[in-house]
Amino acid sequence: MDFNIEEFIENFSCKCSKVQKKYFSKNEIITSYISKRNQLCILVYGSADLVRYNSNGSKTIIEHFSASDIFGEMFYTITTNNEFFVISKEKCEVLFFTYDDIYTKCKNNCKFHSILTDSLPKLILNKMIQLNSRIELLTRRTIREKLLTYFEILSNYNLNKTFLLPFSLTDLADYLNVDRSAMMREIKNLKEDGFIKKNKNKITLLY
Repeated sequence: MDFNIEEFIENFSCKCSKVQKKYFSKNEIITSYISKRNQLCILVYGSADLVRYNSNGSKTIIEHFSASDIFGEMFYTITTNNEFFVISKEKCEVLFFTYDDIYTKCKNNCKFHSILTDSLPKLILNKMIQLNSRIELLTRRTIREKLLTYFEILSNYNLNKTFLLPFSLTDLADYLNVDRSAMMREIKNLKEDGFIKKNKNKITLLY
């Protein structure tokens, strides 16, 4: 049976005693990643970023989440003292539960657990595909290669050579882990070299 995450959220988010539903305003901390908690979250609506602040205060955007994405520390091994935060980029609704609770029936005896257990491999596979795309992006050596790789990922995801950037340019630089000024120069070069067309946050690939 195909897993429809929207239908799943509608049917079970208010019925399972082990699921918490929370609402967040823009720029609020949704959660932080803590070792051994095994928290699993589903973003019902809105968008959010997984960010890490280094000891010098610099920020890196690790992942960007949109509606129906799953996230949580079960997908990351915490090996540094730098804490990870999920921060809302707009109004968000999020479901919270722990991985261990998936295999434990709740007092309402709802179907949440059996459906999610059956569908979890597919959700995790989709998550691994996203993480592999992220690794591929970060292994690119130059700013131009990182930009073009990211644009191609967005183009493939949207099935269109024209798409909207989900980030501000400042956040895009943090996501690509590059200097913002150098990135802006490279975007200008890509336009002049005929690789892209840019109108505000709309990008069109010309190749």
